[in-house]
Amino acid sequence: MTRSAKKGPYVDPKLMKKIGKLSAGSKEIIKTWSRDSQIAPEMVGYTFGVHNGRDFVAVMVTEEMVGHRFGEFSQTRKFVRHGGRMQRELEKSAESAKTTPVAPPAK
Repeated sequence: MTRSAKKGPYVDPKLMKKIGKLSAGSKEIIKTWSRDSQIAPEMVGYTFGVHNGRDFVAVMVTEEMVGHRFGEFSQTRKFVRHGGRMQRELEKSAESAKTTPVAPPAK
């Protein structure tokens, strides 16, 4: 269920306070646990460390991210590749194709 338009977007007040303390060109990472906060236009250009349950994932905010939530850019699950023997064979053949030298064309 979405948030009421009457209330406006949810942005953690502590997060806005941290942004206010930093200078505009600062390269410092702002740590946050507030994955449910929406990205506001004032946040563009800052780098946030969004907690994913284990560590902080660095997220550089751009204009296209405005309106999205921080949690969308910090995955909580790590993808472990599928496959077994067949997958290893495919990867091995692809790797050998990359490393095989190609002879220059004959004149």
